[in-house]
Amino acid sequence: MRAGAWLAGFSALSLLACGSPPVDGANEAGAEPPPPALAPSPPHLIFILADDQGFRDVGYHGSEIRTPTLDRLAAEGVKLENYYVQPMCTPSRSQFITGRYQIHTGLQHSVIRPTQPNCLPLDNATLPQKLKEAGYSTHMVGKWHLGFYRKECMPTQRGFDTFFGSLLGSGDYYTHYKCDSPRMCGYDLYENDNAAWDHDNGIYSTQMYTQKVQQILASHNPRKPIFLYIAYQAVHSPLQAPGMYYERYRSINNINRRRYAAMLACLDEAINNVTLALKRYGYYNNSVIIYSSDNGGQPTAGGNNWPLRGSKGTYWEGGIRAVGFVHSPLLKNKGCVCKELIHITDWFPTLITLAEGQIDEDTLLDGYDVWETISESRRSPRMDILHNIDPIYTKAKNGSWAAGFGIWNTAIQSAIRVNHWKLLTGNPGYSDWVPPQSFSNVGPSRWHNERVSWTAGKTVWLFNITADPYERVDLSSKYPDVVKQLLRRLSQFNKTAVPVRYPPKDPRSNPNFNGGVWGPWFKEEEKKKKKSNKNKAENKQKKNKSRKKSNKRKGHSLSCFMGG
Repeated sequence: MRAGAWLAGFSALSLLACGSPPVDGANEAGAEPPPPALAPSPPHLIFILADDQGFRDVGYHGSEIRTPTLDRLAAEGVKLENYYVQPMCTPSRSQFITGRYQIHTGLQHSVIRPTQPNCLPLDNATLPQKLKEAGYSTHMVGKWHLGFYRKECMPTQRGFDTFFGSLLGSGDYYTHYKCDSPRMCGYDLYENDNAAWDHDNGIYSTQMYTQKVQQILASHNPRKPIFLYIAYQAVHSPLQAPGMYYERYRSINNINRRRYAAMLACLDEAINNVTLALKRYGYYNNSVIIYSSDNGGQPTAGGNNWPLRGSKGTYWEGGIRAVGFVHSPLLKNKGCVCKELIHITDWFPTLITLAEGQIDEDTLLDGYDVWETISESRRSPRMDILHNIDPIYTKAKNGSWAAGFGIWNTAIQSAIRVNHWKLLTGNPGYSDWVPPQSFSNVGPSRWHNERVSWTAGKTVWLFNITADPYERVDLSSKYPDVVKQLLRRLSQFNKTAVPVRYPPKDPRSNPNFNGGVWGPWFKEEEKKKKKSNKNKAENKQKKNKSRKKSNKRKGHSLSCFMGG
């Protein structure tokens, strides 16, 4: 099916599903008003994050991969069809947990590497911390990927009562080992703050994480609110799945796509088991279940974003427009498609408000409370999204201030959305449209007939995403005034940016120095020792200065120069 026809049909269904936002007080003639919800407040909050799931890789987007659980939960809830995340793991996770753009946390560039002394800044309040203040029990199962070089960076120190999962961005699904380089390998499975050696039983991580979720739900009192963050490793590479799931997809010739399909089938089954556990243990009727991918799919690793342009790691729609939906008995309008603009930073204020928690007045958030947008089909309070400004990404060779009308240096990688308009500058990344299974088994050795021909010297693109969601028609030369307006908005955002946090590799991170386990390596004793040595050096310097001054001005008290 042609991409345009697919979206046209999908859009028509969307309009039929939801229609216009309701007018306050409107009701059908003779219809009784709905009874008030009997469920106690606040609700249980379940956030499920898939890893690297492509936009097309769900049944209701036309995929050949069957996802009956996701299809049913989405159909009975609200599908988010104008929903955006970030193009890679760490950025999306950091924005979800803080409600702040990357430029405001220093995580503008790439992801946090296993060997970097870096983590989510400790002065940023996190979602689990705010929910704990509101009386919630908070639990995380799955992939962290927000840094761990210090103990203070660990999930249990950032607001979670319990943590079971991995600290790194990827690893073996069965052995839970990860090699960052040939001699930098270690075990990466944790229970709270310790390596979970007892769980090293060769269990596939998707199934193991689901079992842990079931245990948490079984042991918690459903009368008390719970926040459960389930960040599955699937469907990120390496492409591994239990053998039984491969049998369903023998017809897929591309081996990477077949493995990916098996992984997604297992993930779909896992989410069904989580939903059954919510019902079995008495949570479901007072729960809000949110499902999201963290970024677009990677075609060379089995994922697919068709008919969107680009892939994971890019600011084209295929890298940042995500599969997402909300399923809850508490939704006022169910069976809807929401086409209002929603971003991953919006979950922070939305969930805190649902939890009846408090957001400090001096907290500078980039997210909005979008519950009424989702539940009642109202207009979104969000009018724009800063996709990112990355000042240290590879600069576009032909970029310049002149190309940016003297407002912006177009060599810098950036992307912004304002209403219907989207602007990209610099090097936005791999930009092809990749139909399903267009890659051969040996990699991207042959290309389909829509491969992008780069225009020499181009560093600015403008699209009307509402009219052209596939980014096929660049309008930058047709609407220079719009380009200027969006460049000014970029410049305004950039004035609020903090310095990039992307430190060099620390050799002390090697798991061989930590019992073969990836984990915190920055010791507080070393920090104190360094501080002590620094203080001693400073005091010695002050003493020398004070002696010189004492010789010049006899009788002057030495203690006057020993402050601090």
